[in-house]
Amino acid sequence: MDDKLLKTVLDRLDKLEKAVFLGYQHTRRKTIPKGGFAGATGGVRLLLSKGYFKNKRDLPGVRKELSSNGYHYSSQAVHKALKSLSKVTGPLIALKEGGRYYYVERK
Repeated sequence: MDDKLLKTVLDRLDKLEKAVFLGYQHTRRKTIPKGGFAGATGGVRLLLSKGYFKNKRDLPGVRKELSSNGYHYSSQAVHKALKSLSKVTGPLIALKEGGRYYYVERK
């Protein structure tokens, strides 16, 4: 394989990697969109970055804390954000106690 073809292939590979991973940072366990504190999920990520989820939190408590930080979203929107961030690779864990879900930071 000549040098010109090899350079073309490597350039193409770099472009594809940038397209696939654009806007994402990789951490030890999970992939989190960079900089994004927009939307309900961004608000939950903001609370996570402030250490709010060091203790167990329920949906009404999370909504109240989001509201005090200027994020005004419905229960459904916040619930969906919490569910997506509490998947296996996410930064939160969902615990079910007495028919109610609580969310806490993954260790």
